[in-house]
Amino acid sequence: MGLSLTKAAQWTTASSGTGKLEFTPMNESLLKEILCFVEQFSSQHPQEAEHVFEEPLQWRTTLVASDFKTEYDISEGLPLLQFSPPAVYVRSFSQLSKLVHLADDKKLEEVRTCLEENRDPVVKILGRSFATALEREDTQTDILSLVDKVKDPAKDSETKVKLCLLLQNMDKQILSKLLEEISEKVSLNPTAVKNEVELLKQLCSEGEKRVLKSLRYTSDFEFSNGCRTPLWRQPHGEICYLVIEPCDTETLYITYSTAGVFLNEGIKQEGEESGYERTSDVYTDLVTLLKKIACCYIPSLCLIMYFLSYTYSVYIVICWVLSALFLFSKTSAGAVPVELESSTDSEEEEEQPARHPEGNTDLPPEYWQIQKLVKYLKASDQKATVLTLYAMMDLNLMQETCQLAIRDLGGLEILLNLLDTKEVRCKIGSLKILRKISHNMQISRTIVDMRGLQRMVTTLDSPNKDLKALSAETIANVARFHRARKIVRNLDGIKKLVKLLDCGTPNLAQVSANQEKDVEVARCGVLALWSCSKSCKNKEAIRKAGGIPLLGRLLKSPHANMLIPVVGTLQECSSEESYRVTIQTEGMIKDLVKNLRSDNDELQMHCASAIFKCAEEKETRDLVRKYKGLQQLVSLLGKADNKQLLAAATGAIWKCSISTDNVAEYKHNALQTLVGLLTDQPEEVLVNVAGALGEFAQIPANKPTIGKCGGIKPLVNLLIGTNQALLVNVTKALGACATDKDNMTIIQQLDGVRLVWSLLKKPSPDVQSSAAWALCPCIENAKDSGEMVRSLVGGLELILNLLKSTNNEVLASICAAIAKIARDEENLAVLTDHGVIPLLTKLTNTTDDRLRHHLAEAIYYCCMWGNNRESFGEAQAVAPLVRFLKSKDTAVHLSTAKALYQLSWVPNNVITMYERGVVKVSCSVVVAAFLSPH
Repeated sequence: MGLSLTKAAQWTTASSGTGKLEFTPMNESLLKEILCFVEQFSSQHPQEAEHVFEEPLQWRTTLVASDFKTEYDISEGLPLLQFSPPAVYVRSFSQLSKLVHLADDKKLEEVRTCLEENRDPVVKILGRSFATALEREDTQTDILSLVDKVKDPAKDSETKVKLCLLLQNMDKQILSKLLEEISEKVSLNPTAVKNEVELLKQLCSEGEKRVLKSLRYTSDFEFSNGCRTPLWRQPHGEICYLVIEPCDTETLYITYSTAGVFLNEGIKQEGEESGYERTSDVYTDLVTLLKKIACCYIPSLCLIMYFLSYTYSVYIVICWVLSALFLFSKTSAGAVPVELESSTDSEEEEEQPARHPEGNTDLPPEYWQIQKLVKYLKASDQKATVLTLYAMMDLNLMQETCQLAIRDLGGLEILLNLLDTKEVRCKIGSLKILRKISHNMQISRTIVDMRGLQRMVTTLDSPNKDLKALSAETIANVARFHRARKIVRNLDGIKKLVKLLDCGTPNLAQVSANQEKDVEVARCGVLALWSCSKSCKNKEAIRKAGGIPLLGRLLKSPHANMLIPVVGTLQECSSEESYRVTIQTEGMIKDLVKNLRSDNDELQMHCASAIFKCAEEKETRDLVRKYKGLQQLVSLLGKADNKQLLAAATGAIWKCSISTDNVAEYKHNALQTLVGLLTDQPEEVLVNVAGALGEFAQIPANKPTIGKCGGIKPLVNLLIGTNQALLVNVTKALGACATDKDNMTIIQQLDGVRLVWSLLKKPSPDVQSSAAWALCPCIENAKDSGEMVRSLVGGLELILNLLKSTNNEVLASICAAIAKIARDEENLAVLTDHGVIPLLTKLTNTTDDRLRHHLAEAIYYCCMWGNNRESFGEAQAVAPLVRFLKSKDTAVHLSTAKALYQLSWVPNNVITMYERGVVKVSCSVVVAAFLSPH
């Protein structure tokens, strides 16, 4: 508790009294030894256990009042144990031992907290004089001489001295035990350190060509383990201290430890109590430190001699590392699955700032193992490099701490440099490590910054199949952001990856042993293309390189690990029309439908996603129906716990139901299941379900079914959301359902019309137009619709304000809504007062037939109030309407004829029509209507 706590324990900060004990194996061993000492103290030393401390040990305990079941003695008016929640005060070892027993399974936690809050417990136990003696005297000091030195007049001086020696012996035992553990784990043989020092001493000659003036140890005494540092510093991994005088700079004070070489605050000779703190970066060896800090030129011959002397120790260390890491691998966590990002409209992704470990606190043992292994990679030969790589592979490389440690300690640069060598085993070992650590996005970005992708793309040309497969799989992990995908494309990596897909195996169900590697290379190539396909330009590059037919061939594979990346790539590329057409013509839809029956949820999800995108084409929708894929998609709705699969399945059902023939194929239970998915689902699922219901409702027989299944209420509840795609689909579904009288009654009862109307305030043109289209059947089928519209405060003003929109779809839908509203005279009067006529007239110069149709319809109904016919003529709306008759759309002809009929009740309007050639144009329309086969 003296030296062991102050010098062997590892604290999070050097500031006295403010630090915490780190969660390290060394501290764990230290705490266990102290706990064992305290637990056994009362039974082994009953007299010393009753000694009252000079000051109480106090800390915040986890114990509560109910844990204390016995009474405690009072000594000289002071309680030996005082509990003031959450603080506890202890004045003797006997009470300390009892309290530890009460803590039960929290014993170590209590000891840790006690030591953290009492950084110098010996002073509190024995007093300052005894504590000083404990630090300075050795175990051979007899009791009487120690009493004389302390000169303590108290009666219990002899007991205090005995207690002092017990604590001193305990310190020695703990330090010795920790030293044994550290010695077993020493990663660098002190012999190698000695060889390096002796070699550099040869450079301390006389004359102008000398490199160093002098180099010496601070201590001439060498322990049996080869270290020259004090016993209590060896648990920190320190091997020796050096004092070096370079020729051109000031004297350097150096610490050589198992972690590396660094400058200290100035240890000049043996026995100094300060100066151990590190004041520089940690370097792999003394030569590197001298070159970096002292700018010394070390001759190449000396470096060669140094590495030759170093090689044997490296082999010894590698053997230890292999055995030690085998133990670590037994307890390492499992691998983290790769999460492939979905494609987005924008190819730009935010560059995330690099993360670095904060100091050396709370680092796991693997971090220090990696530090040593990276050092060996820098200094070892070919065989040692291979051994080190395989030792590193035994670590849990899927753990983020290990991944970032490799980067921060310089290992990533070495691994990438190994790809430039000609040694295949080194390349394979390097790529196996890179394949794992590149799952970390920070590592991937660093690889790109270090031009690692260029080396990997070059490796794709290697004749070695293992190298090609590993390179492609690592590219798949790295190419998850725009810059990396662009680099792969610019290096012709897309062509090389597509080339890997040609495994030369016609029947993937029966693969020989020789062909297995070719198939594995193809699988890794597809993984890389999957990542790259999230870029629009890369999709085009894959198509031009001939990737689609090769993907179609691999789609015949019976193995899920091949099919998942293949289908994933196809569904990414299906956002392009050229891909959708090719997938359909190449017969891939049949294979996609077939794989919907797979037992693999991920494969089913990607197949459904591919169908969702490809079903934009009518031919694809027909093929899905032909190959019996519709009911299979419905069956996937039963896997409601898998939200990604559910989203893909509902999306595919939505797009396939755009064809009314497909809707007729769905069984009655499909509609019920979809309605049941309108609650407690992610927005992505809700968007698809609402879209599907909107298409199902296009068939009159399905409208009452949706109402009877309870679908109207959840649809209305979704109108208060903010997702634009969801609002568009929900309003479309409600609009289609509103043509049924019973459904419309439910919508009115739930105040659904007001909620739909409020969506006209949304800034999105898609939401505005969809809401306006939905209002049309609501107004037409509502009971007392005129009064309902008037009850919506500010509703008509909102409608008229949208006539100023620049979006033709919004204008067409608003005109259609005005045509419905204007059928009520009171509402038409309000519209007229608010200036509907000039607003409609401004739109008559449009060439959009859809807008023309609904605009003419709105003018027709607005003519039926007061002097509106004359007002349209005065606003010069008549002449443009005549031009509407030249359209090829018969719906425009019909609505325009109705509008002109109403306007013709005003003589001036008739004159304008005649001047604009209405008779000739009308005759042409009539003749065309008679000649039309319809």
